[in-house]
Parts: sequence; structure tokens; C-alpha cells
Amino acid sequence: METIVPIKGNVKHTITLDPTVWIFDDRRLDLETYFTAAREEFDEMEDYKERMGKHWSREIMEGATYPPTIKTEKKYEKQKMLTGTFGILFEPFLKNAVPAEDASEIIFETADGEFSFPIEDSANLLFQFSLKGKPLKEDGPIHVMMKDGSMRNDPIRNVTGIRIS
Repeated sequence: METIVPIKGNVKHTITLDPTVWIFDDRRLDLETYFTAAREEFDEMEDYKERMGKHWSREIMEGATYPPTIKTEKKYEKQKMLTGTFGILFEPFLKNAVPAEDASEIIFETADGEFSFPIEDSANLLFQFSLKGKPLKEDGPIHVMMKDGSMRNDPIRNVTGIRIS
């Protein structure tokens, strides 16, 4: 099984995705809670600026401090990475590939055939890349599903490439 998935076709930049490194990506989603927890859409950049501003102000006023639980938090995070089921949103990868203005379709090439979605649905797609702490080796490297959970039990499997047309 190939672990690299290319995004190709009607894009400015052909890029390759390596799902084996997404476990270290801060954008990863915990799929065990993602479909059941309430989510609030927000602007990541604005949230980042607000948190950094508060942090900067605190450090100026109080000096840099490290919480005593930082080792415990890192240990918990490592355990979660080793046993969790994770996914990542598709849209940022598509934006990096820069689809052409006339691009209208996303086609997932698989060992079982092709599955297509309108390019407007890119914000609603996510990739599962691990199950219970293990990469998807049997029918992976990624599973494609919708953010609303509608394809959670029957995702697109065995993805070998993503073609934009």
C-alpha cells in the first residue's frame, strides 16, 4: 500500500499528502468526539491573535511562568496519540494546491473506482488517517468522510489519488 496521496489535475501546484505525519499536526481532529461534540465555527487567525495578545500581556505583567502540570499534560497527550482515532480537514490542502478558477469537481481515485464531489463541498470533507492509534494500512492510507458524520460508517476507502477537474 502506498502511503502518499497526490492532489493533481486542474491545480496550480501538484502536492503530495503524507498521512503518516498528520499525527503531529495541530490541526488533527479527535474523531471519537468530533461527530458528537458541539462545534463552533471561528476564525483561527483571530483566535490565535487574541490568545497571543493575552499571553504577551500576562508575560509582561507577571514574567514567564510554566504551569506545574506541563509534564502531566504532555504524558496525557502522548497516550492519546497512541490510542486515538484522528482525522484532518481536507480544505486547507486543497487551498495549498490552488485549484484553477474553472475547477468544478474533486475526484477521489480509489482501488474500487472513482468518487466525485463538487469543489464547493471541499469545506465539508475530512480525512481519517488513524484508528485506535494505528495508521490505516489495510484500506488506507486515508478514509474520506463528510464533516456531518453522514459517511462515518461507510467512508471512501483505498484512496490512491485526488484529482481536481
